[in-house]
Parts: sequence; structure tokens; C-alpha cells
Amino acid sequence: MKLSPKFFLVINPATISICLVLLVAALFVAGTPILDMVELKTYDLRFLSRGAVGGSTAVALALIDEKSLNTEGRWPWPRSKIARLLDILSADGAKVVGFDIVFSEPDENSQLGFINQLMREMEALSINEGKLEAFVEQARKNADNDRALADSMKNSSARVVLGYFFHRTEADLGYRIDQARIDEQLKRLRKSKYAIVMYEKGAVSAPFQKAYAPESNLEMLTDVAGSSGHYNAIDDVDGVLRWVPLIIQCGCDSFPALSLLCAWDFLDRPQMVVKVAREGVEGIRMGNRFIPTDENGQLLINYLGPPRTFPHYSISDILRGKIPKGTFENKIVLVGATAMGTFDMRSTPVSTQFPGVEIHANVIENILDQKFMSKPNWSRIYDLFAIVLMGLLPALALPRLRAVGGLIFAVVLFVAHLMTTRFLFVNYRLWLNVVYPLLALSTTYVGITVYHYVTEERERKKIKSTFKHYVSQVVIEEMLKNPDRLKLGGDEKELTVLFSDLEGFTSHSERYSPNQMISILSDYYNEMTEEVFAHSGMLKEYVGDELMAIFGAPLEQADHAKLACAAAIAMRERRRQLRTEWLEMGRPALRARTGINSGPMLVGNIGSRYRLSYGALGDHV
Repeated sequence: MKLSPKFFLVINPATISICLVLLVAALFVAGTPILDMVELKTYDLRFLSRGAVGGSTAVALALIDEKSLNTEGRWPWPRSKIARLLDILSADGAKVVGFDIVFSEPDENSQLGFINQLMREMEALSINEGKLEAFVEQARKNADNDRALADSMKNSSARVVLGYFFHRTEADLGYRIDQARIDEQLKRLRKSKYAIVMYEKGAVSAPFQKAYAPESNLEMLTDVAGSSGHYNAIDDVDGVLRWVPLIIQCGCDSFPALSLLCAWDFLDRPQMVVKVAREGVEGIRMGNRFIPTDENGQLLINYLGPPRTFPHYSISDILRGKIPKGTFENKIVLVGATAMGTFDMRSTPVSTQFPGVEIHANVIENILDQKFMSKPNWSRIYDLFAIVLMGLLPALALPRLRAVGGLIFAVVLFVAHLMTTRFLFVNYRLWLNVVYPLLALSTTYVGITVYHYVTEERERKKIKSTFKHYVSQVVIEEMLKNPDRLKLGGDEKELTVLFSDLEGFTSHSERYSPNQMISILSDYYNEMTEEVFAHSGMLKEYVGDELMAIFGAPLEQADHAKLACAAAIAMRERRRQLRTEWLEMGRPALRARTGINSGPMLVGNIGSRYRLSYGALGDHV
């Protein structure tokens, strides 16, 4: 059906709904910050309503917690202590050890400083005693905590994944890093970059997250570690962490995340390929597993539950042998901090205080179990469809329903959309928009309800204006309460008409002046009309000395004939009373002839474009 421009100039439920749907769809496509923020919060509520879905048997957390700080001393600890931790985890059978910590600066060690100073003094004094030099060199090695950690990594049976981070921009860093230093840092990470990036035909470049410079680990540690992964995280506009960048580009290369490399090592390093389509990144192929991302290479995290969904182990307990043997066998052990003051607590959909290291655990579990949250490209098409559907359904239903029925319909539709999106979230891990379709529903419902209120109020005024001279106020109120009983069109129906004219009125007009006759007729018609109204009749007209009334219209009345007869009797009794009163006033004793007839008649607005009158036609009139 082709819609003309004039269609949109007519205000009715259809045009109201179409205009509001187009408005909401435009807001959705353009993106409205306040509405997008509300949508993020509904996404978080879906996590909370779903609850925890269980932890992992593959990931454990070795934590620098309050207990560890009280026992082992303030952070940072000597690297030799970290080396001992790695030795214990390796001996217990851990398969992968990932560090959510960066070792970017040499360990501060006063003993090593003293030995280095002693060696410089020996060189300055030209002391060339071989045994002394050997002793000092051995003492230097024993005191070198960084070397101790490097040796532990080298000798570990567990694969070690070091963590590091990128400075996103020079402005964020606050100063400029020499390019030679950036190149040196990138060189250390080269063995951990993505080796294969496959571009689909037509894809020119991938919109990876870009970084200014890396802050990597010491070279001696990077050289002996299995790999290094970044642990950068980018909060949404509301400060909540929902996505993790699995790919960050720095220089000409792209680098994977810490969590991704931990899973990769755990799966014995299958081939890993980044797949880039024309619209952006599709995801990462890891052996027979596929990790979906958004077009920028970010993974939507499927949080399995609140903090402590994954097993927590205090490092102090591990170092003191308080953990049962075999606890870490064939597991990925993430080493990180949860103690207050370590600044590694993040706001997430499931908690405002969530350990950063446990976020990595969730990502690893998502990859291993292949249970990802998803916001696919087609979801935008679905969201637009939902906006149209939720906006147009009220336009179809509300005009056919009463106010309470319309409200119930809107509430049911509202709840149905909420339950549908939650069902798809919980069972299929799909993120579909809640806010914009509900906005379309709400605005359409309000718009149509306001339209109905305005038009009904206008119709009420029209009914009152039309019938206030024809029927009693009681009948008008009944019309307004039950408009279904009101028939204004040209309908053929069974009615009763009442005619009453005054007998000998011409002779009376010869005895009284025109003003007197008008006063007499006015008082008479007032009395008779009250009886018509009292019996739910409709006054059709006064013609000279004749009065015409209709019973059974405009309000349908099953007993219209009975009401007409009762009205005629009441009018006769009123005339008798008037005769007595008027004889004392010198007025004539009026008598009337009354006729009543019932039958099928055509009733409705009769007349021309210049004047309309509500009346009845037919042989029985």
C-alpha cells in the first residue's frame, strides 16, 4: 500500500505509532548516550538475575592477599620469593603459570648493591685475587633475585606466561618515550606476537586497538619465559569492564592478551590465526576452537559468577606448604593481587569490587569451554525489528481495547520482551537490546493513550453539545458511560415516536397577545419536556403547538414503547395540574391530542451540509 504525504498529516493511532517508531529507530541507529548507558545497566542486571553458573576445574588463583602481606611483608617482595613460588607450583604439577604482574624494573636488593659496589672497588684498586673474585661473583649470583627468578622460569616444568601492559597514548603516559626504547621493548615481545593474520578478500586493514608503547618485563625474564601477554583492559563509559581486547597493535605487529596465551599454552599451543573480514575482526581461530570478537578484536566477557567463583589460594599458604599436594596439578595458575592497596580491583557487571586476576580466569574459562557472550552483527537487525514490532503492536491493539485492557496488553508486551531477552541471554548467551524496543512500546502506548484521551474528551463535548437540548442530563451521562449504546449513524431500528399537539390552540391565540402566547407555550413545553426526559425520551422538535419525541434512540432501549406510554400518561397528569393552576392565573385550560406509534424507522443525522438534525424517518413516523 502506497502512503501519500497527506497520510502523515492526519493525526491518528497509525501515524502516531509510525512517527514514534521512526524516532526511536533513529535514536538507536545514531546512538543516544543516556539510553546506551541504561542499556549497559540492563545488561549487568541480566548477569545478576542469571546468577553464578559454576567455576572452573582448570584455573586456580595464587593471590597476594591481605594474609600474604601480613605474613610475607609489604609488596613488592624479593623476586627470589616469586621464584620459590614458581618452583612450588611447578613441582606440584601446574601446567601453566601466568603472572598478572609486570617485572619491568630490576629488583631492589641492598645486598646485591653492596656486592656490586665491592666489585667496582676491587676493580679500581686492581685487586686480581682469583679466589676472591670467584667468591664475590658467586655471592653476586646468589644475591641476584632477578637471576633467581629467571633460573626458576628456565627450569620450570610449567609453561610460564608473563604479563605486561601497553601505554595507550603518549598523552595518557604524560611524557614521550624515545623511539629506540620502544623498539627495544617491542623486540622483547616479538616471539609472542600473532604470527598469522588472515585478511578476507576486500579487507584492507583491521581496526585493532592501537597502543603507543609497551611496558614489558626485564629482558632476562622475557628471554626464558614461554610467552608474554598484555593485561590491558578498557572500561565502558560507565566505568564497568565488560570487554577485554584480545588484540592490541603496537608498531607494525599485533599482540595477544595474557588470558589468551594461558589458554593457548594449556591447549598445547595449537595454530592461532586472527581472521579479519571486510567489516573488521571476526575472531581468533585456535586449533579447532573459535573465539568470536567484535570488529576491534575485543571479547565480550561471560562472567561465570561473583568474586571467588574460581578457587583462591593465599601465596603465604603455598610458600609454607599448607596447600594439599596435587592441588595445582594440570591446572592454569594465575598469580595476581587482591589485597587492598594493590589497585587491581575492577568494577564488573557482577560486582563493583572484582579482582583483576579473576577477570583473566573468566576469559580463560570462556575460551576453554567455548561459552562466550555474543553480540553478533545481526543483533542490530533484530533490535530494529523489535523496535518496529513493539511500536506497531500497540497501534493495532489499543484502538480495539478499553483503557484497562490496553494497559494490561502493554504490560504483558513489556514483560514478554524482558523475559525473551533474558531467556536468550541465559540460555544462548546473546546480548539483545532491551531499552530501545521498550522505549518504542512506552512512547507509543503513551502517545496513543493521550490521543484517545483528547479525542474522547472532544467526543464527550460533542455529545453534550449535540444532545443537551434533546435528552436529559442523566441520559447524556449514560451515553458517555456506555458509548457502545450510542448510535449516531443512519441505522434502521425499531423505535417508538410520540406526537402531542394542543387542541384548539388557534382559538386561544386569538384571545391572548403574541407575548402572552409565547409565555404560555414556553411554560407548557417546559413541563411536557421534563416528563419526556424523565422517561428517557429524546425531544425531537417543537413545531408550533406540536411536540415530537423519540424513544429508543440515540440510546438503545429494549422497552422504548413502554417508556413512551408512561411518558404520555405523565404528560396528561401534568396538564391536569396545569389546568388547575392556570385557571387561577387567567390562563386557558389546555388540552392535547397524543399519538404513539412503534415500528422500524431510519434514525440518524438528517439534513444538508448547511444544517443537520438528529431525527427519524419512515412509514411509522
